[in-house]
Amino acid sequence: MAQHSSKSPFDKIIDAIEWTAALFVGIVALNIFIAVVLRKFFDTAIPDSYDFGRLLLGILIFWGIAATSYRGGHITVDLLWTYASPRWKRYIDVFATLVLLLVVTVQTIMLFDKVAMTFHDHVQTYDLNLPTWPFFAVAWMGDVSAVLLITIRTWRLLRDPEALQHPTGGTGH
Repeated sequence: MAQHSSKSPFDKIIDAIEWTAALFVGIVALNIFIAVVLRKFFDTAIPDSYDFGRLLLGILIFWGIAATSYRGGHITVDLLWTYASPRWKRYIDVFATLVLLLVVTVQTIMLFDKVAMTFHDHVQTYDLNLPTWPFFAVAWMGDVSAVLLITIRTWRLLRDPEALQHPTGGTGH
């Protein structure tokens, strides 16, 4: 008999985005590992290894922003928050999350311009002459995911702050 998941649609989206970010960590690590092994033991290289490495690292960064933004795992300064009452902690969390949402939304708009520019300028990798815009597009999708997760975080801070509780009892601070 099949079990029904008790996760909300928001939680399923969050999990999918976090797993996607983790997948890119693995791809970047695998690319580096294979490149090092080939260079060290076989005196050869993956064509466009450098280009793939930097493009994949860019993708990893933007998907990492998505993964850390929802959980509040990014760098924070908690001096004021630590000594605030629970009510003021919530106000600070909402304000900080709204600022983050604004910044990442602007960043997402600007990154879309970069995707369009690399597409229209036909920017390619050095060895294989592969177009680079798909890499930029995947990075942009990570930024779009960050906007989505920060929006979900904001909604939950306003409507259901208990949904953001971590096992340690905090909201990510």
